[in-house]
Amino acid sequence: MTITINRPEVRNAIDEQTAQGLAAALEELDPDPALVAAVLTGAGGTFCSGMDLRAFLAGERPSTEGRGFAGIVEQPPAKPIIAAVEGAAVAGGFEVALACDLVVAAENARFGLPEVKRGLVAAGGGLLRLPRRVPYHLAMEWALTGEYISAERAAQVGLVNRLVAPGTAAAEATGLARAIAANGPLAVAATKRIIVEWPREEQFARQRAISEPVRASADAREGALAFREKRAPRWQGR
Repeated sequence: MTITINRPEVRNAIDEQTAQGLAAALEELDPDPALVAAVLTGAGGTFCSGMDLRAFLAGERPSTEGRGFAGIVEQPPAKPIIAAVEGAAVAGGFEVALACDLVVAAENARFGLPEVKRGLVAAGGGLLRLPRRVPYHLAMEWALTGEYISAERAAQVGLVNRLVAPGTAAAEATGLARAIAANGPLAVAATKRIIVEWPREEQFARQRAISEPVRASADAREGALAFREKRAPRWQGR
């Protein structure tokens, strides 16, 4: 699935309708067995500039029940989602990118949480996720200063998976999504569930509850057979 935030006239700022549309797309993504991963991008050379302040001042709430701001930050999809970032991913837009599992960025992209410059707090998951994506002191610097981060710097510290030429982020992200989709769908879903933060003493028990059903699945047997027979696997998702 490819999801495009399509409000280029306001640099893809999130209003209530956009948040609802993004949430609706994610509601379609997870239960559809034909879909294994998604790419999230923005139209017109910008990823997302955050909350639409005009809509906010008009009384709109750019959030959805259960999923939070932009219909994603509090409950990202169960399936992998890749942010394809061109131009700005700032404020709430950066928080949307941080809610994704992988980030492909064009060389002209920039990131940042400038909320403190306006006397606000980045409460859309940015302060919670950023220290898990980059070293603690960098997260603190970026969050406390509100300064913007170049795509090159973001790639240097591991925030970005792939750095590409402007105009090609969506294509590169789609290639990554296809590489993911070529794998066993049950295994992909289980892998994403396991790569989360759990208390150390619970990690293996929680992992076992997720991984054992996959080990016992028809797909697991098919993967082994395909390897032995030197052919591409035929996944069934069961």
